[in-house]
Amino acid sequence: MYILWILDNNGALRFGELGREVEGISTKVLTERLRKLESMGVVYRDYKATIPPEATYGLTERGQELSKTLDPLCELASRWYDNP
Repeated sequence: MYILWILDNNGALRFGELGREVEGISTKVLTERLRKLESMGVVYRDYKATIPPEATYGLTERGQELSKTLDPLCELASRWYDNP
């Protein structure tokens, strides 16, 4: 969910940028999560075979529909974080 929230708030990001935004996640786990989200049709991957290779991830239309759900969850998490 956090990956989706980051992509929703920041737009499409390159793999390295996304990895820096999701603190504490390993490259392996981030890759696995993105592949799963891509297979579900929620995230797209734009790959360019440059040197170094460039992979950009963003939300598909299906993924953008989730923002209606993610925003209230973010608000709730903020409230809970502020008032444990």
